[in-house]
Amino acid sequence: MAKKGKSVSNPPKKIFVLDTSVILYDHDAINNFHEHDVAIPIQVLEELDNFKSGNETRNFEARSFIRLIDLASQHRLVSDWIALTPPNSGKFKVVLNEGSLKTDAEEIYGKGKTDHKILNAALSLKEDNPDKKIVLVSKDICLRLKAKALNLNAEDYETGKIKNVEALYAGKTEIQNFSETIIDAVKKEKFLDVENLNLPAKEGNHFFILRNKRKTANVFYNHSLKTISSVSTEAIFKIKPKNIEQAFAINALLNPAVKLVSIQGNAGTGKTLLALASALEQRRDFRQIYITRPIVSLSNKDIGFLPGDAKSKTDPFMAPIWDNLRFIKEQFIGDNKMSAKIDELITTEKIAIAPLAFIRGRTLTKIFFIIDEAQNLTPHEVKTIISRAGEHTKIVFTGDIHQIDTPYLDSESNGLSYLIAHAKNHPLYAHITLQKGERSELANLANAFL
Repeated sequence: MAKKGKSVSNPPKKIFVLDTSVILYDHDAINNFHEHDVAIPIQVLEELDNFKSGNETRNFEARSFIRLIDLASQHRLVSDWIALTPPNSGKFKVVLNEGSLKTDAEEIYGKGKTDHKILNAALSLKEDNPDKKIVLVSKDICLRLKAKALNLNAEDYETGKIKNVEALYAGKTEIQNFSETIIDAVKKEKFLDVENLNLPAKEGNHFFILRNKRKTANVFYNHSLKTISSVSTEAIFKIKPKNIEQAFAINALLNPAVKLVSIQGNAGTGKTLLALASALEQRRDFRQIYITRPIVSLSNKDIGFLPGDAKSKTDPFMAPIWDNLRFIKEQFIGDNKMSAKIDELITTEKIAIAPLAFIRGRTLTKIFFIIDEAQNLTPHEVKTIISRAGEHTKIVFTGDIHQIDTPYLDSESNGLSYLIAHAKNHPLYAHITLQKGERSELANLANAFL
């Protein structure tokens, strides 16, 4: 499997056959198999040719891989084995598969389907290289199952995957029987030095619930300053936190020292609403509030299939964000001045709501940037978004890692899980996982029992 930083002494050489889903997930995948060889079926190049045009991340991945292969091959034929660039790496080639096979996937599963031709490419390598283990690598579960039915080894692409989602960083720790004196001191002092407080060691920013019998202190640990401070439960923009996790989220969202925030939780836990209310509370500190989400259409057809102009095509996908904004506005019924102000923010595009693809190439300077449904992003997409951040920008990712609509992503391989696992110790980052649903008792029933 493709795992960075791990290698086994003198392992038997393998040939990994990559399908299109792997390349669209990570264009640099061919360089992540250490000393083993990598084969690309010609059908994969044909599919990538169809993906190379466009502004979405998959189009970028397709173009980048094509350039990578072109640069690596130079004047050599890609149908021959060519050494990969990284030290101690194997070789790669494009498999044409023009000969007859003892086991023919197209004869078994049906002709004309690209997946079956990719299976035949792997089967031809297996017949031509009996001394090597051939492994088909795909993020398509069905293709992997078909391969295994043909006695062909198959596995998922592992680079970037989180191994234990259940143990994923939650952002908070509850401590029982904590010092009553310190709990009282936290409520009186703005900041307390943690040097002698007996708190568990943390490598990054973190939230603590400190309890002693009937007394409780909810605090934020600032790793850079080595201090704790009390977390407020006051309302922001007339949205009051309904539980301590929501208060932690608001604290991170309002903290000017925290530039990157992630909020993970089930549907109805208030992720998007809290992010939007916090942005509006700080509207004077930012040039623009930008709220976006990746578009994942039903049946996985591009939105170009839908009628109307760009706005008409994308508005249905942005409806949940508009619903949250409408809910916030409803809190100001009777306050005509604030209602008019919210309308003005929308009209002047101080608040902008648009699909993620529409911001490609922009530099985000002094923007409060909310990315909703971030579980539908790849790790590369998350990295690309963060890399666009200019000065005085705050980026917030919200999502539910167990509710993924994008093909070939799961709770282990999506960008939100990747961010939480890898950014947790950074001084500019804070995370909180929301557990309690606050939408309605009926919604909680669905999350708990169905």
